This record gives sequence, C-alpha cells and structure tokens, in this order.
Amino acid sequence: MNRRSLLKIAGTAAGAAAIGAAVPATSASAAGTTFAHPGLLHTRADLDRMAAKVKAGANPYTAGFAKLTANRHSQSTWQPNPQATVYRGEGHPQNYAILYNDIHAAYQNALRGHVTGEDAHLDTAVAILNAWSAKLTAVEGSADRFLASGLYGYQFANAAELVRDRDDFDLARFQKMMLEVFSPLAEDFLKNHNGAVVSNYWTNWDLANMACVLAVGILCDDQAKVDTAVEYFKHGEGLGAIKNAIPVVHEDDGLAEWVEAGRDQGHALLGIGLMGTFCEMAWNQGLDLYGYDDNRFFKAAQYVAKWSMGGDVPFTPNTRAKGAINGWSGSETVSEAAPVDPAHTRPIWATIANHYTKRRGLSASYLTQIAAKSAPEGGGGDYGPNSGGYDQLGFGTLAFTRDRSTKPESPASPAGSPSPASGSNSGSDSGAAPTSPSPSPSPQGGRDGDLAATGSSDIPAWTAATGLTAVAGGLLLLRRRARANRDA
Repeated sequence: MNRRSLLKIAGTAAGAAAIGAAVPATSASAAGTTFAHPGLLHTRADLDRMAAKVKAGANPYTAGFAKLTANRHSQSTWQPNPQATVYRGEGHPQNYAILYNDIHAAYQNALRGHVTGEDAHLDTAVAILNAWSAKLTAVEGSADRFLASGLYGYQFANAAELVRDRDDFDLARFQKMMLEVFSPLAEDFLKNHNGAVVSNYWTNWDLANMACVLAVGILCDDQAKVDTAVEYFKHGEGLGAIKNAIPVVHEDDGLAEWVEAGRDQGHALLGIGLMGTFCEMAWNQGLDLYGYDDNRFFKAAQYVAKWSMGGDVPFTPNTRAKGAINGWSGSETVSEAAPVDPAHTRPIWATIANHYTKRRGLSASYLTQIAAKSAPEGGGGDYGPNSGGYDQLGFGTLAFTRDRSTKPESPASPAGSPSPASGSNSGSDSGAAPTSPSPSPSPQGGRDGDLAATGSSDIPAWTAATGLTAVAGGLLLLRRRARANRDA
C-alpha cells in the first residue's frame, strides 16, 4: 500500500506525520535515530501555517504568496532539463544555470502546492526531481564546482523534503544522487579545501557546503553527516566555523563583526543568509545553533543589518593567509568595513528576524527594520538573472513570518528521540586554489558576474578567532594539518 493510500485511510494529521517520516533505512535510522520530516527549512506546522494564513487573506502572508505566484519558476507548466554532468567554473562550457533554475522551479512549485493544496504544482516538483535523479551523475568544473555542490546541494535537498511523502516521488533514487554526487564534494571541501590553506576560501564557501552536508544528512536520515556539519559549525578550521566567521564580539553594543564585511556587501549578505539557513534547518531537528555561544550569530546579524542600512559599525583590522598547501602563498589585510548600498538586499532577513524576535522574544531593532524594508521577499529569479540571484531559496515573508510566542521557544526534538545532532549545546572573483595536482599550484578562480560565493584575489582579510591570534594590520600565522590530498 503506498503512502498516499495510507494517508487517505488515516485521515489525521498524526497519520500524515508518521507517513512523512517513513524513509528507507540508513545506518542512522537503523540505529534508532529519529528525524523530523518535513524538517529542513519547513516543518509540517510551518506549511500548515502558510496555507491557513493565505486562505484567510492575512498579510503579510498574502503579499509573500503573491511574490511566489508571480515568479515564472512557480508555474506548473515548468519542464525540467536534466543533465548527466553539471559544470561550474572555467575549463568547460558551463551549464549550471540549467540546474539552479530547475531546482528553484521544484522548490517553488512544491511550496506553492502545499499552500494551495493543488496537486498540479506538487506533481511538477516531483517530475523535476525525478528527472534529475534519473540522469545526474557528476558535478564538475574548476574550484567553483564546490560552490555548486554546496549551494545546489542544500537547495535540492529542501525541494525534495517538501515532496518526500508523494507516492510518485522516487525518494530512494534521489537520496542516492545526493549521497553520491553532492555530499562527497561538500565533505571533501570542508576537509581539504581544494588543496588550499584553510583561510584561502571565504566564509561562503564553507557555509554553503556545511548547509549541503546538514541538509543531505537530514534528508537521508544520516546521523554522521548531521554530526559532521554541526561539529564544523562549532569548531571547524575554516572561515565558515562560527568563531571564524564572527571573529570579534562587542558586548557593550550587542554587535559582533562579520568577517566578510571587510570584503563587500553582497558576500556578507550571502554569508548571513547561509548561516541563517543552517541554523533554521538545525532548529527544526531539535538543535539551537541560533543561540550558540551566547547568541553570537544574533549579534552578527544585527551588525550586518545595521551596516547594510548605512549605519556606522566597528571593524577590527585583520589579516588572512591564502594560497595552496606546499605551493604559492600570500596574505591580505583589511582595515575597515566595505562601503554599502542601502538599497541592496537579498531574501534572507525574514528567517532570521522572525526567529529572534518572534520565537525568542528578543529586541532586535536593526533586524526588524531591515526585514520590513526587504519585504515581501521573493526568491530565485527575483534578484537578477545571474547565479547570485539564486543563492537563496527565498520567500521568507510567506514562509517564516510567525506570531510572537507567549514565551521563548526551544527547538523541538523529533518525537521520542534526543536531538539528532549529538553533543549539541558583487563582483568577479578569482584566487581559488587549483583543481588539479601540481608540485607548485597557482591560483585559479571562477567568474560569475554576480554576487555568488566565489573566492577573490582582491578580497580583504580575515581574523581568526579560535586557536589563532589576530594581529591588527599584520600577518597571521596559521596552523593547519598537513594534507596532501589533491582532487581527483
């Protein structure tokens, strides 16, 4: 008997939740770990709230839903164009735009279908995901292939999570694709950083691949992957680890410096959005990373919000090392925050602002202001035609607006189990490390023409905060484990 038939027989919300959680056994599920499904960016309660609010004509949900229905990717007539190999970066004709357009069409149709109950949109999402899992075997290219693995990996998983209980969705085949194509690249990047020194790649590279590993772990009920992603968030060597992404905290004014504020506004916004995505997915599996290390991310989000609206923020001069292991090397120092355009935004603020002000009941004037200014948030296709406009799934006004809790919320662990994460408490870029072994590697890089998370040879610098000493205006001595593992 298929899941849809069981749902009709059960006829209850409890039955729907139980059916949604049924997935092929993995090492984690076999060991007794229970994951909440749907449980990436959206839970069943989230989807039910969106549907009820839109049906009732409540704002700002209706305004957010109007942004969704107006987007060309959310139309049920969308036809997928799956590829056997996706390329991003120099050295081969790039076709990754085909992938991200199809991913956003799958996600938007799935979200729209849940809000309206229209099977046509859910069927379109399923058709897109099934088409890709039947054909895609590799993500390749220059160093930028790691951007593809991270960004499109976490987005693909989120689209699939929304239709995992559809009897016409080949969940097992899709999980296989995620485990064999996306997750290995993401995990390898976090371990080896493409043969580069650990601070060579900016925060967004790490965060995108951390989000991929976490999302795939949840989608596939893989405890080890979830643990890997969470441990990296807390204690990783690279710039995506929270104390490296947010190296300086100013307790007196409740702000914390986001390291890429010394780079440029577009990448700083991207990084804040990716960390918010990571924290939201973890929260929905019972883990509060939003509040980790005395709300460190909250202070950084407030900082970036204030800075992006043109406010004055402190910035500590810092230096980052870059280069390849046993090859070329260099360093760059930055002494002040980059200039900003207060009109520039990304669809990232509703998620973060609603968590801290509505779930947690915190006062967050800068987050509140910038979220209101950015509303209603759109999604892929609403923020420019290039890949930077597709780095976030978006539609936060619809998806994350919530009523204020009467008391601060805590993340709800999946029923009957402990939290799955054990041990919890714009521009052209270059400068990436080489993609093939060489006795003396030289920098290569991707060019995107937009605000994607690519590395740069003209990037400002980095301050490390864990096990490293930041020296204002000086060089930073990095300690890194000796790794000679090169890309295949």
